Amino acid sequence: MNDTGKQTGPACRGILIRGNTQPDRETTRLDVLARLDARDLAPHVVAESGADAQGQFFRLRLADHAVLAWAPGFDTTGLATTLGLNPVDKPADLCREILIALLIGPLVYEFPSIDELKSAVLIRRNIVQAARKTTLAFETEAAERPEDCWTYNESTGFTLLPGVRLIDALIKTTQPEVSGRLYSFSCYRATEYVILLGIAQELARCNPALFERLQTLWHQRAIMSEEFHAVFLREYGATDAPLPPLYYVPGDRVWFRNPHEASADATGFEGSWVMYLGGGLFTNFWKHHKTYTLAEKCVDIYHWRNGLYRYAKGEPQIDEKRIEPLIAATLANPVELARVMALMMRWREPRGVYTDAGGCLDTTREFARWVRPGTTDMPIPKT
Repeated sequence: MNDTGKQTGPACRGILIRGNTQPDRETTRLDVLARLDARDLAPHVVAESGADAQGQFFRLRLADHAVLAWAPGFDTTGLATTLGLNPVDKPADLCREILIALLIGPLVYEFPSIDELKSAVLIRRNIVQAARKTTLAFETEAAERPEDCWTYNESTGFTLLPGVRLIDALIKTTQPEVSGRLYSFSCYRATEYVILLGIAQELARCNPALFERLQTLWHQRAIMSEEFHAVFLREYGATDAPLPPLYYVPGDRVWFRNPHEASADATGFEGSWVMYLGGGLFTNFWKHHKTYTLAEKCVDIYHWRNGLYRYAKGEPQIDEKRIEPLIAATLANPVELARVMALMMRWREPRGVYTDAGGCLDTTREFARWVRPGTTDMPIPKT
């Protein structure tokens, strides 16, 4: 299941809400903003209402003057700085950055109720807070978990031991400040665990029955990879209708592809899965205290080609120590940085295709599915 939004234009962007709303447009606008602790944004938010084949709807979007001033060209990476937000130390500021980024959205993000919109913001807040604390040990072929939480079977993956709570296990696995050690697994699996944790925390709050079903399932088998995407996420954007290259919402899972074919053959260096933290920063799962800006991430991936070598048996490897000074030199040289960014800030090519035309940017973003009782569309398998 892959829900893709392709709407474009100022009339088809922002947040669309269905379900029970006040008959008066102004009352609904203020009610939605108040429930999201953002009533002061009212002068900058345009409200629209109407009907389509699915019934009545109510849409909120950031006014054009505010988009131009706060995020020109849909560039949300500077939102926190422009608005004086502190999303690291103030959870309310993080929620505000999430909401504003959604209101800026270059396409429509639909919710069946105001409650679902509220949960979507809280899930993203949870994801960002968890991602900031997530650190792994880099080992491309290892897969470790806390032995007092998980057991492994090839057919079911890592499942919970009897009596172990899902949220506790995910925190202990990903956050060394809790476990006291680093565990080895891929950055892709780390993004799944961070997203799962953010969703599970909100389910435990707003839909305990569905949370218990999720937890019971994880005692029997894991949901991973393509199934994880189908069960928990919906995707916005498309190859033929990409999202703007600088448009990110805190809590986005983002794929940066390595466009250099030879170095992409090195295990673990095909690309990089990260979470967008807000404030123009992306996760560094190997050193959580050293986050990436977009430029730093692009330059890092660009120089993987310069760290390529092979073991005697011929396996391609990347020497990251060798490229550290090259990365620093590029970031310190405006001319070279502009050259590298011009190459990397292009859309990635399709899987298996490597030419000189492709960069590292993906065209889509992933959002958690709905979670509230009565409106959830999260098809968690029944045990």
